[in-house]
Amino acid sequence: MANKQIKVTLKKSVHGQLENIAQSVRGLGLRRRHQTVTVADTPEIRGMIRTARHLLAVAEA
Repeated sequence: MANKQIKVTLKKSVHGQLENIAQSVRGLGLRRRHQTVTVADTPEIRGMIRTARHLLAVAEA
């Protein structure tokens, strides 16, 4: 996993979601819908993505 990157896009709003889901999305660096960020592929990041998987689209960078 050395230097692997993944692209994460917020597809749906966090409005109305549980607080831990909204915090995970914010922790990934996503603030608004259709925004895409590139993050390191680590177990911690994968856990945050798993928490909000119904709101996100993930692709290899």
